[in-house]
Amino acid sequence: MNPLNHYKLIVMLKNIVSFSLLFFGLLACSEDVKNVKKLKVKVDHELKTSKKTNGNLKIAFYHQDSMKLYFKYYKEQDSIFTKKNIDFQNKVASKRKSMESYYMNFMRRAQNNELSQVESEAYQRNLQNQEAELIQFQETEGGRLEGETLKMYDEISKKINNFSAKFCEDRGIDILLVQAVGGQFNYISDQLDVTDDFIDFLNESQLSIENELKK
Repeated sequence: MNPLNHYKLIVMLKNIVSFSLLFFGLLACSEDVKNVKKLKVKVDHELKTSKKTNGNLKIAFYHQDSMKLYFKYYKEQDSIFTKKNIDFQNKVASKRKSMESYYMNFMRRAQNNELSQVESEAYQRNLQNQEAELIQFQETEGGRLEGETLKMYDEISKKINNFSAKFCEDRGIDILLVQAVGGQFNYISDQLDVTDDFIDFLNESQLSIENELKK
């Protein structure tokens, strides 16, 4: 082959190789740019969707203290256990009064020298037994009553939670907050207050359950 033609062939091959590398390099860059653009579109869409969703959240709250005052089931159960607690306190007071009366009688007779050594010791043993019985009664009955009361409040709390889910579904509420003294929220607009509506819903729902149980 002519040396000149050979040289031209080599130069042409180099140009072809260089062009090929440039072409594939640009093609790869183009694919990367497309991928970046697709990712950006996806992220922008998710951000817009998130903002739209958060912007449309319906938030409401109710006053916790109003439950005890106006939720009829709560009032009924609380009244029952209040009466039980009063009865318990009265029994404790009656036992203590009886023990004090027994002690005063012992002291009066002892001061008047009406008791023998044996009788005096018997009085003291009886007083110790009465005191031990009183402590035992307070621990046993008091503990039982406390357990029943805690269980009652837990059941009421679960009932309110279950009803609140249905209430929020019916009203289209996304978040239902509880406002209480000393709670986490220092201020909530009254426009978000659904306490009255929620209590009416609770009373109606509880009445419906009770009517079903009577059938």
